[in-house]
Parts: sequence; C-alpha cells; structure tokens
Amino acid sequence: MEPDLNIRNINSENMSARSTQITDEIYGYLLENFSGEDDFLKQLNEEASAEGFPPIHISPDQSRFLSFFLRSIGAKNVLEIGSLAGYSAISMARALPSDARLIALEKFRKNVEFIEKKVNEAGLSEVIEVVEGDARDFLKNFMPSEPLDFVFIDADKRSYKHYVEKVTPLLRVGGIICADNALAFGHLVSEAPESEKKNVQAIREFNRFMATHPQYEVTLVTMGDGMLMAVKK
Repeated sequence: MEPDLNIRNINSENMSARSTQITDEIYGYLLENFSGEDDFLKQLNEEASAEGFPPIHISPDQSRFLSFFLRSIGAKNVLEIGSLAGYSAISMARALPSDARLIALEKFRKNVEFIEKKVNEAGLSEVIEVVEGDARDFLKNFMPSEPLDFVFIDADKRSYKHYVEKVTPLLRVGGIICADNALAFGHLVSEAPESEKKNVQAIREFNRFMATHPQYEVTLVTMGDGMLMAVKK
C-alpha cells in the first residue's frame, strides 16, 4: 500500500511548533490539578494580605514546580534571596529532607517576624533559617559548610547580576540558580513599558547576561512571571 504523502502535512497543521497559550481556562485547569498551594499556604496569603504585604509571591503552580524540581535533584542546601512572607520558602522547604537547610534572606524586620511565625506553624523551623538583612551585605561573608544545590532569587531586580556573581563560587557543579520575574511583569519585549521601567530594563540585561554566561547552561521557564533557570557547568 502506497504511503499517504499528505499525512505529514495534515498532522503538522494540527500541531504547534511554539508554546501553547495559557488561557484563563487552561490556567484554571492547572490550578485545579497541579497547584502546590494547600490550606496552610492559602491562609498564609490571607494573613499576609491583611498585614499589608503586596501580592507578589510566586504562583501556586510555581510552588508545585519548585517542590517537584528540588525533589528531582535531591537538594539539601538551598539559599533564597528575597522571602517576602515566606510562601516560596515554605513551598521549597517541604520538598527537602529533614537534615536539609534552607536559608531565607529577607531585608525587612516586619517580614522576618511574619516568616518566622509561619515557619514555626509549618513545623519547618529545623529546616528554614530566616536571616534578616540586606542580601548584598550577607553575601560578602557567606561561606556555607557545604556547596549550595539551589539558589532562588526573587529580590531587587537590579541586583540579580550581583547576586549571581556572589553565589556562583558557592554553588556546586550541577547546582541551579532560579531567578523569578524573568518575563519582566509581562513587559519583557515592550518598547515602552508603562510601569517598572528600571526593573524591566534590569531584567532584560540580566537575561542577556545569563544567556551568554560561560559557566551556566540556561533556559527560561514560562510559568508565573517566568523563571530563568541556570545549571552550573
């Protein structure tokens, strides 16, 4: 029987060569089936909102992804730069073994107190160490006892490059840096962003810096506001 030479063309018309657009309906499906947000994290968000925290934490599907990813690499030594209310720190720490350590850096005292309270409530005080202070100052003298497996960056966008330069010597070969907001709040390719202009520019420059970094292999995960992920060679 002669092969149908048109099958390939017909099938190609029904398949996408680019990422599928995440509509509201598809996102609802993701939240229903692949969310990392449970009642505890929902309550954390409600309390944080009541205390005036801005709603800029990672999304529920990012929570699930980070948990999944940390388990997949067997991470035990994690650094988070910028913890806000502790949503991402708790999401990640839940995926770590009991002898692991996650250092959560947060600049503002009010935030630190809130995070510490929620960490205790989550039963993770033996895993998460909340450190108050500016990340730039902390990283000047930070020397972990073991090389870092994973670094999550979600802080001052204009300091992203600086953070990478400081943590690279502390990260094991095969270790991962994950930087949030890599899609620049949706303005990554906008010629004239209406807001966050300096941060948008900083993220564009950071993405270019990482894409050509000789010590990393890099990809960009289009989840939430985008996560640039880089594995140390």
